[in-house]
Amino acid sequence: MKVIRLAMALGLVLAAPALAQQAKESAGKETPAAAAVEEKPAPYDERLERLSEILGAMHYLRNLCAEKAEDNWRASAQRIIDLEAGTEPRRREKLTAAFNRGYRSFAAIYTACTDSAVVAEERYRNEGATLATEITARFGN
Repeated sequence: MKVIRLAMALGLVLAAPALAQQAKESAGKETPAAAAVEEKPAPYDERLERLSEILGAMHYLRNLCAEKAEDNWRASAQRIIDLEAGTEPRRREKLTAAFNRGYRSFAAIYTACTDSAVVAEERYRNEGATLATEITARFGN
């Protein structure tokens, strides 16, 4: 048993330089399995990014002004990202960045709930509802 383990260990040690050389030779070559999935933008991607940005702003503003914290705006954005860009890393990154941009844009301005924060939340909510309706009416199946 020890001999088999020793032989296997030696085989791995001796094979390591050969494996490293193979890795170097194939580093520039992509195999079909390793090739990146081609991502084709959807015709509504800009609208979807804007909706994600609005959801980020809503998540911040609603929690700023609410008596009790809520997570449904972030959860909605996550569902959209999962459904729309599940296997497409670039689209996921864009939608996530849009959500974070919306969140941070208001976090940089409002540290307390003010009348203007309430107005901004209402305007963003209306814009988001309009966008969601437009996207589903025009591109939904």
